[in-house]
Amino acid sequence: MNEVELLKIKEKALEEHIPIIMDDTLEVIDNILKELKPKRILEIGTAVGYSAICFTKFLAEDGIIDTIEREHERVIEAKENIKKAEVEDKIHIFEGDAVEILPTFQDKYDVVFIDAAKGKYPFFLSQALRMLEKNGIILADNILYKGYVMSDYNKHKQRTAVTNLRKYIKETTENPLLETKILEVGDGLAISKLK
Repeated sequence: MNEVELLKIKEKALEEHIPIIMDDTLEVIDNILKELKPKRILEIGTAVGYSAICFTKFLAEDGIIDTIEREHERVIEAKENIKKAEVEDKIHIFEGDAVEILPTFQDKYDVVFIDAAKGKYPFFLSQALRMLEKNGIILADNILYKGYVMSDYNKHKQRTAVTNLRKYIKETTENPLLETKILEVGDGLAISKLK
């Protein structure tokens, strides 16, 4: 992997206010992946490819990341970034709406990383559980959503997102098959391990 290019990708994304994974969140995930050495990772929400590129460092040999992005411009940029970072043999981008694409996937994954439409997190969870390998891990970024999720926030604009993120937390913490921790790193990270 080309670390110099990775830094450039990160700087450009930050300059253009494209939401990418925060450093402290990435650090936590890096430690999980380092230990797990996953063969297959599914990422829901590619953006410009930054997090997927970062995750390739910890893949098992011949490991693969499948990532889904619906915005065409982002897909083009992500493909360019992945090529620059010299990891195009490790990352497959699927263009389109994850809500439509996920049900067509039949593979099993060691890790599912959710970082897409907040209002769809419960749906993404149901799909992730269907495809998770034994001892697999589901990571959901921005789970505390600027602190709104744990407050009595109820403004109309973000209500659906907040409601669904709360639902996601409830479902992962009450599911007897999962062991879930909510960390206050970045914008909140939910880590759910299949028991």
